[in-house]
Amino acid sequence: MTPERPKNTELAGLPAWLYPAGFWVGVVLLALGVLFPGLAVVGVSWVGLVPVLAAVWAAAAAWNRDRRLSIAALAALGGLVVVYIVKGFI
Repeated sequence: MTPERPKNTELAGLPAWLYPAGFWVGVVLLALGVLFPGLAVVGVSWVGLVPVLAAVWAAAAAWNRDRRLSIAALAALGGLVVVYIVKGFI
C-alpha cells in the first residue's frame, strides 16, 4: 500500500522543473566550457546562480500565499549579499 501523492508537486514554493532545468543548462554550459574555455566562467557562474534564482522565485511567487517562506528566501538572499560584501574586504 503506497501513500497517495499530493496533486501539487511544488516543493517549498518552487516549481518541479526549476532545479532539473538549471542543472541541465549548467551541464551544457560546463561541457561547452571544455571546448571553449571562455564559457567555463559562464557555466560556473550559472551553477552558483541557480539557487539565487530559486530564492528570488520563492520570494516573489509565495509572497501572497506564504509570507514566512518569502521572508526566509529574502533573508537567504540578504545573507548572500553580506557574504559577497565581506568577501570584498578580504
